Parts: sequence; C-alpha cells; structure tokens
Amino acid sequence: MSANLKPYCAAAWLLSLMPLTAWSAAGKDVVSVPTVAQAHSDHEIPWRKGTVDSVFAAAKASNKPVFLYWGARWCPPCNQVKATIFNRQDFIEKSRFFLPVYIDGDSPGAQKLGARFKVRGYPTMILFKPNGEEITRLPGEVDAERYMQMLSIGINAARPVKELLGSALDNAPGLSMDDWRLLAFYSWDTDEQQLLPAKDLATTLKRLASACKPVAPDISARFALRALVVEATAKGAKNSPDNAAVGQVLAMLGNPRLARENFDLITNYAGDVMTYLASAKSDEQRQLGSAWNAALDRFLEDGSLSTTDRLMAMAGKVALARLENDPGALSDAILQKARNEVARADHTTTDRYARQSVISAAADVLTEAGLFDESDNLLKAELKRSHSPYYFMLGLAANAKKRGDKAAAVEWAAKAYAASAGPATRLQWGASYIKTLTEMAPDHEAPIEAATKRVLGELKTAPDTFYERNLRSLERVGKSLREWNRENAHAAVIRRLQAQLAGICKRLPAADPSRSACDSVVFQETS
Repeated sequence: MSANLKPYCAAAWLLSLMPLTAWSAAGKDVVSVPTVAQAHSDHEIPWRKGTVDSVFAAAKASNKPVFLYWGARWCPPCNQVKATIFNRQDFIEKSRFFLPVYIDGDSPGAQKLGARFKVRGYPTMILFKPNGEEITRLPGEVDAERYMQMLSIGINAARPVKELLGSALDNAPGLSMDDWRLLAFYSWDTDEQQLLPAKDLATTLKRLASACKPVAPDISARFALRALVVEATAKGAKNSPDNAAVGQVLAMLGNPRLARENFDLITNYAGDVMTYLASAKSDEQRQLGSAWNAALDRFLEDGSLSTTDRLMAMAGKVALARLENDPGALSDAILQKARNEVARADHTTTDRYARQSVISAAADVLTEAGLFDESDNLLKAELKRSHSPYYFMLGLAANAKKRGDKAAAVEWAAKAYAASAGPATRLQWGASYIKTLTEMAPDHEAPIEAATKRVLGELKTAPDTFYERNLRSLERVGKSLREWNRENAHAAVIRRLQAQLAGICKRLPAADPSRSACDSVVFQETS
C-alpha cells in the first residue's frame, strides 16, 4: 500500500473528501459544493458553484486566481490534505483571495474535466491566474506550513512556473528566492508532463540545482535530491554508485534544518535512493544508512510533523533495515519500534479523515516489516470506522496475496468491489478484482467472465465516461484479460466480453474522441 502515499493516489495495488458534484449540462462542466454537514470543518471555504467556465469568467472579472482541487473520497493523501490543510484557519482565510473549485473524481463528467486540466493522481491542486493560465501545481506531500508558504508565493507570483523554468534554464537574471522556491517545491509528481517530458526531468532538475547553487544553496540541495529520487525510482533503475552524490546526501542528512525542509523526500524514498547510490553491504551504504536513520529518528520525534508523516519516517527505517539485513531477518528492535509507532498513531488519531491516511500508512509499516497478521488486524478494525472501508479491503487483499493465500486475496478483492461507491471508483475497484481473479484463480472462467460482464455493464454509455482514470481502468482490464488469455486459452470468453464492450462503444457518438478511445480497449491480442 505504500505506493499510495508516495505522494498521491495512483494506487498501484488497486489498479472523495466529501463529494462535490460535477456534471455536464448544456455542454458545460458544472461543479457544486458539499453541504455544511458533509464538509467537516472546511465548510467555511467558499467552494464555487456553477460551471467551471463560469468560475474562470468570475475570476477574470474579479481579478482573482482560481484554486482547483482534484480528489477522491477514499484517497489517503486527499484525506491527509483535508485533515491538515483545508481545516486550517489560515487556509480558510486565504481562500477569500482566490476562487476555490473542488472536483471529486466520482462526479459524473469529472474524468473528462480531469483530461481537460491534465490531472490524474489524487490529490492534484493547481493555481490558475485570473485569465486561466496555470501558475503552479501545489505539493500535497509537504507539511502544512510549507504548503501555506507555497500557496502564498503562488498567489502572488508575477510569472507562472513554466515561464520561471524557461528563465532558470536560460540562466536569465532576475529570479527571486521565491521564484526558486516555487520551482523547487513544484509538485513534479502531479505534473503530467505539463512543464517538460518525463524523460528530461532528472537532467533538468540537475541543471536547476547547478543554476541556483550560488544564490540558493539550500534550494539547490533539494533540486539535487529530487533528481536522485527521479533516477532511483525510474523503471529499470540499477545500482549506480556515486561518491559525490553520496557526499551531498550525507551533508543534507547531517544538517537537521535542511533535512527537515526536505523530509518528504527523505522519508518516502530512503530505500530507493540508498539502493541506487550505494552497493549492498558497502561502507558507503553503512555510512548512508547511519545518517539516514538518524534523520528519520528526528522526524519520528518531531511533533510539528503530522502522524502520517512520522509513520512514513518509520516506513523509511523499515526499508533501510531490509537493506541492512538478510531477507526476513529484521531485528526484534526494529519490529518493536514499528509496533510502537503504529500503536501510538492508532491511539492518538481520532479524526475520521486523518485516520484514512494514518491507518493506511500504519498498515503499510506493519506489512513492510513482515507483520502481516498485525497489519490485517489493524485494517479489519478500521473497516467499521472508515467512511471508505473498501479501500482497506484492498489492503487486506494485497496482504493475502503476499502471504500466498490466493483464496483470501480473491475474497477480499470481491468484497472491496462490492462495497465500493462512485462510478470511477467502482470501475477502478472492478479492474482490481478482475486482475486478482485472473492472477489468483485463472482456471475459474465463469467468475472471471461474470465479474467482467458486471464491470462493463455498469459503464454509463456517455462520452464523459471514457476519459482519464476511467479509460486507464478499462485498459487495465484489457491487459489482465490478454495476459489471462495467452495462447487463446479462454478465446470463447474473450469473444463474448469483447462483443459486450463493442456494443457499448457503438452507442457513443461516432465523431466523439471517446468513441475511438473506447474502441482502442481490446481484450485479445491483435496481429
């Protein structure tokens, strides 16, 4: 489950805040706000009613920026934002200076809005100028104080991040410290290649680190660490020992103030960067591990960090311990430390929105420590308390899969799908259920066909359905079925399912892009 908090809900193992409603009417994208009872202390934020286009028109007329929040009810980082930022009085007061728009991913038409604004991962938060030009994407993974700083800088920014990036890379004079901060704390994780292609990100971050080092060495250090994170987490990344980079990381870890400013990268990517920079069992790895653990220990005792952030520090310690020990041989001390941190978090967190994030992180810690039964017990206990228990059911399915309990994995995936709510969410959870079935019970043709028919049968035959996360969920269904049907082992089932999807696609307008998107989803290999 840890992928879900690094740092937004892409939810690798599964394939919103209280919902606002967005729908399409007369060709307009419409967004409405929650009731006061739903809003949970953020009801004072003046979320805008009306169409998105009308909000931008009002922004232009009032010369106010637009704050767009894209989230989902079940998403742990979204609930973290709700519990630590949206309920802050200073955020509520600052919201008077911009027009806030909340788009819940399960609202009808929301996925088409997602495509329009190039948002995928939950949560994504974007500031726009009054004229509709994007200023910046705000980093949901940083602490609340840093977030508020970046929000203020963004609201007052004279130039958008895209323009600042061009000036920085051209070595143009005149970038202020706030300009560099806006670049350094930009939400690169939710950029969706708006600023530059993903393949160029690491190289660009290194160039930025070099460009600002003479005037802003601390910000340079963040760019450099972010570049390492990008390289270390890239698909197919291999161990690349680099003594200079090791020295840079050690300098940051050994500086409590600088480490605290970059705690998000240090906690979330400890194992990734360590594996990338230092050879197994080497002196460099031991030196890095000692310094990294010391920084993480400081975070664990830092009351200014949220409970979820401190749990992520514990997860970092578990990841480092796994590198230092033989597989499955974590010390009693680190296991007890994990138990203690989880118990502390469980006991002290009473806010139901905060718990959606805290319990997810806590269960991850236990799972990564190999304490599957304890992780299961924590998740099961939360099913009765959570406003989105189906999220934790998939955690139980993932634990069962890791233990090799195929029947339990299928059972929990089925329960999660049955309990899920909201069209986009149900499609995602349905895709996860189909994937689990095809992997854990590939000989069960009838249940696989029945599950896929049900998922397809719930699709609303409307153009707005076939965008963003919905389309990607359908593509995952297609991939699962193609892998299941290798060598045409289940050809008859696949033909029937493909015919069902084709019938849905044919009912879409022929000239609408959604028709070709729907037609592109295939369940069998094509020559």
